[in-house]
Amino acid sequence: MNYLRTAILLAGLTALFMGVGYLIGGGSGALIALLVAAGMNLASYWNADKLVLAMHEAREVDETTAPDLVQLVAELAHRAGLSMPRVYVMDNPQPNAFATGRNPEHAAVAVTTGLLQMLSREEVAGVIAHELAHVKNHDTLTMTITATIAGAISMLAQFGLFFGGQRDNNSGLGVVGTVAMVILAPIAAMIVQMAISRTREYAADELGARTTGRPDALASALTKISAAAEAVPNPTAERTPATAHLFIVNPLTGQGMDNLFSTHPSTENRIAALRRLAAQIGSGAGAQPSAPAYPRRSSGPWDNSADRGEQQRGPWG
Repeated sequence: MNYLRTAILLAGLTALFMGVGYLIGGGSGALIALLVAAGMNLASYWNADKLVLAMHEAREVDETTAPDLVQLVAELAHRAGLSMPRVYVMDNPQPNAFATGRNPEHAAVAVTTGLLQMLSREEVAGVIAHELAHVKNHDTLTMTITATIAGAISMLAQFGLFFGGQRDNNSGLGVVGTVAMVILAPIAAMIVQMAISRTREYAADELGARTTGRPDALASALTKISAAAEAVPNPTAERTPATAHLFIVNPLTGQGMDNLFSTHPSTENRIAALRRLAAQIGSGAGAQPSAPAYPRRSSGPWDNSADRGEQQRGPWG
C-alpha cells in the first residue's frame, strides 16, 4: 500500500510539473517538463535523502563525535527491528527532527542541536523512536521525494513569472499563464500537504511510543518542541518550506488546530492520543508537561564536556 501511495503521489506531482511546463512553453514546455520530471523522479529515488540533508546543512556523526546520540539510535533501532540508520545533527537552535531515506536499509535520522540541548534522554528517545517509526512504515520515501519535487515545482513556477508572460500568444495561454503561475506555487505546496496524510504522524507516534514504552516522554517532547517552534526560528526550514512536512513538528509555524492544509495534526490531539495509549499500556502520561522558558542555556547534555576539562559522561549516567 505504501508503494501504491508513493506511485500515486509521484504521478500527481509529475502531472502538476507538466502543467507548469505547459503554461511556460506550451506543448513543447510540457514535453520538456515530462522528461525533466522522469529524470527527477529517478534521481530523487536514489538521492533525495542526500538533497534534503544538504538543504538543512546536516552533518553526519558517529560513535566518536556523538557517542551518546549514536548509542541511543542504535538501541532504539534494535528494539524496532531496523537496521542502524545514519545519524545526522543540524546546527539549529529550534528543537526538531526528521527521518529520510528510500527504505529502512538506506535511512537517516537527523536531529537539531536545539533538540539535544532542550530535551531529556527519555524525550529525545521518544522523538527518535517516532522518526524510526516513519522509517519502518516506509513513510520516508514518500516524504522525501515529495519534498524534492515540490521544491522543484515551486522554483519552476517562479521561473515562469519571468518568462511566461513574454511568450507568443500562439504557443499557449500568454498573460493568463503568467497569472496562473503566481497561484501555482502555493497550490503546489497545498497539494503536497494534502497528499501526505496526517494520519502517518499519529501512526508514528503510537509505534514510537510502543518502542520506548514511554508515551508520556513523547508527549512531553511534543509539548516542548511545539512551543519552541513558535519562539525559536528555523532559518533553513524557512528557506525550504516544501520540506516542512518531514519534521516531527511543523518548523515554520505552530499549528493550534487541524485544518485542511495542515502538514501536521495539532499537538494537543497527538498528546491526547498518547495519553490514551499510555492508559492502555499502563505507563501513565501524567500531568500536562510544561514548556520551557526561552532562551535556555547554550550547552546541553549532549555537548562534549571533555573539551572543558570535565569528566566525559553521557546524559543518562
